[in-house]
Amino acid sequence: MPPKPRVAVFAAIALALSGCGVAAGDERITLKVLAASSLTEAFDELGTAYNAAERNVTVRFEFGGSQDLAMDIEDREPADVLATADGASMDPVATKVSGRRLFAYNSMTIAVAPGNPRHVQGLASLADRRLRVVLGGPIVPVGRYAAQVLAKAGVTVRPRSEEADARTVLTKVRTGEADAGIVYVTDMQSAGISASSVPIPAQQNVTATYFAAAVRDSAHRTAAKAFVSWLGSPTAKTILRKYGFPTP
Repeated sequence: MPPKPRVAVFAAIALALSGCGVAAGDERITLKVLAASSLTEAFDELGTAYNAAERNVTVRFEFGGSQDLAMDIEDREPADVLATADGASMDPVATKVSGRRLFAYNSMTIAVAPGNPRHVQGLASLADRRLRVVLGGPIVPVGRYAAQVLAKAGVTVRPRSEEADARTVLTKVRTGEADAGIVYVTDMQSAGISASSVPIPAQQNVTATYFAAAVRDSAHRTAAKAFVSWLGSPTAKTILRKYGFPTP
């Protein structure tokens, strides 16, 4: 049998690489990364750094509540990487992702109006029914973490509302719809002067853990796994720490 023409061989290689999620030649692929809302600012900068380092890859983010993003994976919505604010949110789709990696930590704080006009002193203050307290819902990471810190402090809170993610809790405080809410420490960097923070003592606090994994149904599996791996690189760790996320 005569050898295949060289052009045909190159075309076959390019097609094979495309199916594995690796950009061939000048072909540019876009990775869709579903990420917890608390990662917004850090991942925006991470994406810029990754786009600059990987000539053939563009990272596009979609931010939201971890449980909603996992549901998108369950419903087979097109995506390449999932990054959640806890492991529990990823567990229901464990068979639909691979290479789960712990890449960052966080902790909790109390968000209040600028200058703390209601004089919130700590978690015990949140039991005051005169305060409009907003928490994350019981099935979302920020809500689960809030429940843990309140339990450690022995405090019972009746929230005015339960929200889908940390940024919505913070927004309620920033806009005056709530007097206080439990959010991630890193969220306060995005709040600027529109909110203040009341620290939660270490003995009452918890450690939030962030995980990323490649989606098994990704059209760019190799590139997705490479991005997840890169989150453990010195460059990624430097950016995450810049935004207040300790790293492993």
